Amino acid sequence: MSHQVLTSTSQQVKFAALKRFFSPANRYLSPLLISCILLVGQLSYGILESYTRTLLAIVTSLVAEMILSRIYFGKWPNLASAYISGISVGILLRSPAFWPYALCGLISITSKYVLRVHDRHIWNPSNFGISAMFILASGTVAGLSIQWGNFVWPMIVIWTLGSAIIWRLRRFHISATYVVSFLVFALLRSWITGDPWRSEISPITGPMYQLFIFFMITDPKTTVRSKAGQCLVVVAVAAVEMALRLHQVVYAPFYALFLVGPTAMLLEMWMDARRARLVAAHA
Repeated sequence: MSHQVLTSTSQQVKFAALKRFFSPANRYLSPLLISCILLVGQLSYGILESYTRTLLAIVTSLVAEMILSRIYFGKWPNLASAYISGISVGILLRSPAFWPYALCGLISITSKYVLRVHDRHIWNPSNFGISAMFILASGTVAGLSIQWGNFVWPMIVIWTLGSAIIWRLRRFHISATYVVSFLVFALLRSWITGDPWRSEISPITGPMYQLFIFFMITDPKTTVRSKAGQCLVVVAVAAVEMALRLHQVVYAPFYALFLVGPTAMLLEMWMDARRARLVAAHA
């Protein structure tokens, strides 16, 4: 009898520990997922330009986060966000040189501390840094363009793990809404251009889009508060992306989020301020 009680207690402890690990409070779930994307992508297709360049981007992001947090807030930061930014840069950027990886990581983290409105940063750090590099150093850098090809298992692994984690983080509705919107707009693009629908949806099978879907558009710090608003914003991102693709704009998803995300944040801030003024006027 005592053995059964001990076994039951042990199972309950393990279940509680597992539940805590997969809780929204665990800030290391997202770093775990992005590390899995890197591992699966690298083992399957060699998506990294090099390990050293990726490591440079990560180290630069971590160091910049620690220094700027001490300067601006006087405390040591949680480095999960900086790790995600650094590894995103290492995966998504392509360049024969080393300096773009360090510079992109530095720009990404610096944007969090410099480009703030009402004490909030309004751009996703890695999206801002990568978009800036595409614009400012287009002759030196390019973006990851590899798809999973005919082998579906890497995509299945990432989507299964990613969906489970994003669900636990209560951000699954954002990713799901974007995916559905992308597919619908891909069908519309196919009808407009006459290109096969499969060619229009193929980009979403690549590792670039896995990072975009699971990290950039779901970033809690740079999304509006309400679920309805979050879904509306990602539909707008997909719509702007479609318009940019129709005009042959390379890296359309990054530019679409770069434009739509901060606009939505600023609109929410304006609405909050307007409501506060109305409440004060009627007090």
